[in-house]
Amino acid sequence: MHLSRQTLLVSAMGTVTMWFFAAVASAANITYVANLDGPSESPPNGSPGTGFAQVDYDLAAHSMRVQVTFSGLVGTTTASHIHAPTATAGTGTAGVATQTPTFSNFPLGVTSGSYDMTFDTSQASTWNAAYVTLNGGSVPATETAFAQALADGKAYLNVHSSVFTGGEIRGFLLAVPEPASLALIAATGAICLTRIRRT
Repeated sequence: MHLSRQTLLVSAMGTVTMWFFAAVASAANITYVANLDGPSESPPNGSPGTGFAQVDYDLAAHSMRVQVTFSGLVGTTTASHIHAPTATAGTGTAGVATQTPTFSNFPLGVTSGSYDMTFDTSQASTWNAAYVTLNGGSVPATETAFAQALADGKAYLNVHSSVFTGGEIRGFLLAVPEPASLALIAATGAICLTRIRRT
C-alpha cells in the first residue's frame, strides 16, 4: 500500500508530538510559565494589569518554586495562589490548590511587585486543606494530583485584588521543554522529514 506524503507527514508529526510529551513527563524538574492578564480571568475583565509567573515543580524532590512579577493593577493585591484542576485545559475555574489565604510572604496591598518562594510540597502547609481532602487526605496523593493538573494544562496562577476580588490577573501554567528535549524533537522531526522526502 502506498501512502501519500501528507499521510506520512501527519504520522511523523504525531510521533514527534508523542516523544515531546514523553520527554516532558519524564523530566524530574518541570518548568511551567504563564502570562497573567485580566482578559484571561473568568469572567474576563478590562484590567490593564499584567504579570508573569514561573513555577518549577519537582515531584521527586518535593519542591515547588513560585516566581511572580506583576504591575499596573487597578486594585491592591489581596492574595495569590494556584487553582487546580479545571474541568478543561486552559479554561474554566477551580478551587485553590496551594496555600490559603495566599502564598507565604506574597506582597499584599500593592499594585506592582515581585515574588520568589520555594515550597516543600511534602508539607501539608504548602496546600489548601480542602485540596488535600479532595485528594483523599493524603499529601503524597495531593502532590501527584497537582503534578497531573499542571501537566494537563488545568492549573492557573491568580492574583486577586481589592477591586477584582475573584482575581484581577491570571494565566494557565504551561510546560516549557528542557533544551535537551527541544534538541531531540528537532532532530527527530528532521529525520522524519528526510525519510518522507525519500519516499
